[in-house]
Amino acid sequence: MSSDGHEPTTMTFELLKTAVKDGGARLGRLALSGRRTVDTPNFFGLTSRGVIPHVTPDNVEKHLHTNGTYMALEDFIERPQVNMTRSPPIYETPSPINKPLNSFTAMPSSIITVLGSRRLPAVSSPMGNTSQTVSVFTSTGFQAVTTKQYINAIQTLNPDIAIPLADLTHNTSTPTSKRALRMAERADDWIKEWFTEMYGPKSNKEPSKIATFAPVLPISYSIQWEYLERLSEEHASNPRVLSGLAVYDADLIPDVSSSYQNLDSLPRLALTTPSTPHQVLRELSLGMDIFLLPFLSTASDAGIALSFTFPPPASESSGLLPLGIDMSSPEHSISLQPLTESCTCYACTTHHRAFVQHLLCAREMLGWTLLQIHNHAVLASFFASIREALADGTFEEKARQFALRYEPEIPSGLGERPRARGYHFKSEGPGEQKKNKPGWSKFEGEEGEKKIEEKVADLRIEDEQSGTSGMGSGVDSVAETPLVPDENVDAKDLEEKGFAEKVEEEEKK
Repeated sequence: MSSDGHEPTTMTFELLKTAVKDGGARLGRLALSGRRTVDTPNFFGLTSRGVIPHVTPDNVEKHLHTNGTYMALEDFIERPQVNMTRSPPIYETPSPINKPLNSFTAMPSSIITVLGSRRLPAVSSPMGNTSQTVSVFTSTGFQAVTTKQYINAIQTLNPDIAIPLADLTHNTSTPTSKRALRMAERADDWIKEWFTEMYGPKSNKEPSKIATFAPVLPISYSIQWEYLERLSEEHASNPRVLSGLAVYDADLIPDVSSSYQNLDSLPRLALTTPSTPHQVLRELSLGMDIFLLPFLSTASDAGIALSFTFPPPASESSGLLPLGIDMSSPEHSISLQPLTESCTCYACTTHHRAFVQHLLCAREMLGWTLLQIHNHAVLASFFASIREALADGTFEEKARQFALRYEPEIPSGLGERPRARGYHFKSEGPGEQKKNKPGWSKFEGEEGEKKIEEKVADLRIEDEQSGTSGMGSGVDSVAETPLVPDENVDAKDLEEKGFAEKVEEEEKK
């Protein structure tokens, strides 16, 4: 028992089978006491401000096929401009189970919580990182978090799995050799501080409560080999300090696996943000175990019901199958079919396509909730079938069939998205288009505006030619219609100016 009277969270990972002798895709089982057991390969849900988008915590447990969630510290530590010294509310949350992160987010206790510093994918910061700080993007703007503050946050919030800080650029360009070297040096310095504070003699928390997944940087192996060597040595001398790897580039797995045998037995969490199931299969074939998939919520937001299966269904058609169904398509307006025929999720067994499309067109939140439940079920079935293929040795052949049978990209979707939130985007400066469509617009759009401008110009010309000013009000006729017309104006003038309608008086009987 731990000092607070609760059983410490202990994590174990067992490798069951690898597809090939020298690495590659593999079967495993990750277990934490008091949490759902995770058979790998698998995926964890991605959260926004502590919740999986569109799904309440109780429905996460009832309807979502996910055993873990990833959360970002930057979602919780915003500071109001009027009181910059105020402590974020999450740090003040009472927690009877000594799990403030779970208590604050109401995440079910059976779900594994993973806490990192940045969202996935992260918004690139204009401030950059320093030797002691990382720039994060909160709902009130960018701010710097020191390595010490981050470690204190991890110890306070007490997640099941924590990812130490990494000096990342969070953009698509490849870092220069000088920048990459600085990334590796900072990672080495920060991981030393992490191990000392979290697991050293001065640590004020039970070290076994939080499992550390050390980052593997998205730079070449030759630049970060010293940092990886430190991880290997720390794990060899004290296995409890390192429980897994958080990999930012799947192509580094073969180098790490062949160079450090003791790290090969650790679970690997993908922070690579694959955008299609094709990319998931590729990274899985390199040896990735657990995935975080931003395309899942992106598809739900776009009104796409994912429809792929592994292996692909047999068909005589030579055309490629779509990875998803666009629910905004008119053909679904009267369809009583489920989102996909073979799916047994709550959305497919309870509702039909016409109802889901109606909800999306009416911008009802339930529409995106049903899609989110369905899309999580599709991914859960996808990974379950992959595990079966790995167990019976047919994975490589079925993966080849999948690549040949499905389209390369998920449909973008033509329907309206839910309202975008500002903390997910960085301002691009003057001329930036609005992320959200206005709730109302000018009548008849741009064409209507043009007609109004032409009418105003005609009225000005009439005034100039006649020397009058509208209805004798003493002001330009293009100004706002006066509430009280001039006393000399008759019914005909009122009708011409649109102020009233002339009605013929009925003949007396």
